[in-house]
Amino acid sequence: MQSRMSTYTVTVVPGDDSAPEAVRATLGVLNAMDLPIVFDVLPDGETFAKMDRAESEAFVRAAVDKSDTVLYGSTSGRTGGMAYLRWGRGTYANVRPIKWRPGLPSPLRQPEGIDYVIVRENIEDLYCGIEGNLAALLASGLDTRPWGGRIEARYPPSAASDGRFAVKIITRENTARAAHAACRLARQRKATGSPGRVTTAVKWNVLPRSDGYFRDVVRSVAAEYPDLELEDYLADDFARRLVADPYDLDVVLLPNLYGDILSDEGAATIGGLGVVPSGCYGEDFAYFEPVHGTAPDIAGRGIINPTATILSAAMLLEHLGLVDQATRLEAAVDAALAAHDRLTPDVGGPAGTGDFAAAVRERL
Repeated sequence: MQSRMSTYTVTVVPGDDSAPEAVRATLGVLNAMDLPIVFDVLPDGETFAKMDRAESEAFVRAAVDKSDTVLYGSTSGRTGGMAYLRWGRGTYANVRPIKWRPGLPSPLRQPEGIDYVIVRENIEDLYCGIEGNLAALLASGLDTRPWGGRIEARYPPSAASDGRFAVKIITRENTARAAHAACRLARQRKATGSPGRVTTAVKWNVLPRSDGYFRDVVRSVAAEYPDLELEDYLADDFARRLVADPYDLDVVLLPNLYGDILSDEGAATIGGLGVVPSGCYGEDFAYFEPVHGTAPDIAGRGIINPTATILSAAMLLEHLGLVDQATRLEAAVDAALAAHDRLTPDVGGPAGTGDFAAAVRERL
């Protein structure tokens, strides 16, 4: 959380496809709150698509660097800046709250009580983006411990021409930073009545030298927090638990890929991707974005659910130290949802994006 300032600058990146519709609706709500914030609103993806890629990346980067934080819609590739926000600014912890709110539909018979947070390591694992032709990997001479045998012995010669590979990287530094973030969050939640528990899930039985290393590093970090409980599961079993028994979860710490996939599963239990916010935190910078993508199939129809973007904005306000305003905003969202007031189609209503934003705004 930042220290208080008289005025903050927030760069707003509307994003692509349907995302700018949710961002515009969210800005309408924020502008009604008399916040000490200057919003620097960038062009949407359609405009960026007409620019040279290097020029658009530099444009977004310059705006990010002069701001206190960023509200980012979602991108399908036309809007730049995401790589810089994540890797350039070192935002290693992606925090995704999974909380059922009255008024939201759920496939579960009793969604009441679902309230946990996924902390997703945000800058490595398979998302490091190192891929290539299998021929290069076969020529490396890697062995396949713990299973035994050299990698080239596992594949016929034809695989070299038609196969591909991806690299999974787990480092102590980034795993430990994400683990500390999860433990600090668990302590904060424990102070308000949560169990004070960190849960992690990986496939350490199949991938002992990567996923197993992640688990080992998390255990070493958790030992520094004797007031917290640590539990770990195999990732596939944990996927079942997210549906069968999510009620005792508190803070869940996951590597990048599992965190991305399993948070979407968690979202399905509380109303869908349209209601889940997130914040990406580094040592000295954070940005905020909804968990959902750009929803190109409904672009221009004015029906994308703005809830995830509005709640991401609430996380942004809390990060800036505007805690009372963040609480007011979240309470207004909860009140509109509980009243089933102008809900969007994805959560069972007939209304549009701006309609639900108006319902929230009227409750501020």
